[in-house]
Formats: sequence, C-alpha cells, structure tokens
Amino acid sequence: MATPAAAPFAPETLRNIRRLEIKTRRLVNELFGGRYHSSFKGRGMTFADIREYAPGDEIRSIDWNVTARMGTPFIKQYTEERELTICLVVDNSASLKFGTRVRSKHSLAVELAAVLAFAALRNNDKVGLLLFSDAVDRYVRPRKSRLHALRILRDMLVLEPKGNGTGLAEALAFLNRVQRKRAVVFLFSDFLAAGWEQPLAVTQRRHDTIAFVLEDPRERDLPAAGWLNLEDLETGERVLVDTGNASVRERLARSRADARKHRDGIFRKLGLDTIPLETGQPYLKPLMAFFERRARRLR
Repeated sequence: MATPAAAPFAPETLRNIRRLEIKTRRLVNELFGGRYHSSFKGRGMTFADIREYAPGDEIRSIDWNVTARMGTPFIKQYTEERELTICLVVDNSASLKFGTRVRSKHSLAVELAAVLAFAALRNNDKVGLLLFSDAVDRYVRPRKSRLHALRILRDMLVLEPKGNGTGLAEALAFLNRVQRKRAVVFLFSDFLAAGWEQPLAVTQRRHDTIAFVLEDPRERDLPAAGWLNLEDLETGERVLVDTGNASVRERLARSRADARKHRDGIFRKLGLDTIPLETGQPYLKPLMAFFERRARRLR
C-alpha cells in the first residue's frame, strides 16, 4: 500500500503533535535513550579490517589467505551494523478508544509509540508505521528524519479508522508481506480479536517482536452500579447487565480472566516479549524495566 504525500498539518494538530513531541523527547533524552540502544542487536556483523593475531584471539577469526601470504597469523575484524528498522504496528480500532482512567487505550498507545519513534530517531534508526482497524488504515515505510517522525505522530493522532473492528491478523499478514528485512516490531493492541495466532507466529520468526498489551481496569472488573446498558464499541451490540448482582460480576470477570489466560498462553508458546500496561498506571517504570531486562539478556 503506497503512502500518499503528506498534507500540511492543521494548526490544532500541529499543537498536539508539538506537545507530544516535547513530552516524549524529554523522556527519551533524560531517561530512556541508552536503555533503548543497549536492548537491541544490530542487523549483523560486517568486515572492517585485519590485524596480526594476538594471544587470546579466536582461532576461527584467522584469515587463512592473508596468513599464507604474510607468513604470520592475521585475523579478521568485524563491526556490528547498529542501524535498526523499527516498525510501529498500532491498533486503531474502536475498542482502543475505551478508557475509564487518565487516558484511553489509544492515547496510551500513541504516546508509547511516540517515545519509541524518537528513541529510534536519536539512535539513527529507521522507523515506520502500520496503523490498522479492521483493515490497514495507513502504512508508512521506515525512514529516518524528524519530519518523518512528526508525520507518524500526526497519522496516529488524527487518522480515522476505516472500520470499527480489530483486523489484527490481516495487519500482521500485510506486515509479513511488505517488511522483508528483519526489523524490530512494536505491536500495540488490546488483542480483542480472533485468528491472529498464526500470522503473529510468522512475524515473531521473521522479526524481533514486542507486544504492548493495553488494558483498562474496567474491562477486568465492573463496578456494583446496578443495571447498566453496555455497548460493544466494535460491533455496536448492546446488552443490559445487572452489575449489582455479585454472581453476574463474577461470571464476567471469570470470562475476561479466561480470555487473558488463553492470550498469554499463546504469547508464551511463541516466546513473545510482552509488556502489559493499564490506562490508569504510569508506563515509564515498566517500560524501562523491560528494556533493562533485555539489555541484561543480550549481555
């Protein structure tokens, strides 16, 4: 899906983007940049130079052709290709608009994605965007520039979804087609969909994939507030529920717990790195802890 030329930013959109840029850049510069850099491997090793062998060097690094010509052992030296390609895959469906605390799940996803976009920019990495609802709403190929990052922020803030549903399987299948080179995929969703296991397994095999699981406390526990008319934001279906009845609340909570258990079991089976986040909780501490764990694992 080709990306159309960017339209000029509307004044209100520009103000919102600027506020988000200032906030997220501060987090990146003061707290986060080094952790991001040390948490991901480069794409591989490239030949840099040769030098004479020294005691303790790896035997397998010896360049036998040069050694034969010079009559003394020489080894190959390599440097790591540090440039990464970052793909932000962001759920833009109606269920992400839900939020009963400080923010909606969508605003949490946008702010997190902005932090990662500017972390990538600071580390001279390419960053792209795949925004989806029940279809792919926008695909922006990975590039690296401040204007490119601002355009990604604009799309996440203002682009209207093509539908209300969560076409996570379709979005991942699209990504698997268009992103040929290995990338770091940050996936933001509440995973309130079905059929995404197989395409996610493909994404996980091809790319370094990290899932941000976005939830709101009210999705887990309903208040004892009497009769409530609840609406499914994606299907529009309405149902009248007696939340004053403890057994009703328990049954709904058990159903949600079973769904989370099934989802988390899939993540464990795939060996997927996940970061669970709630709309009412600060995200910086769990995000930094996650990258510190990754950095230790790589070391």
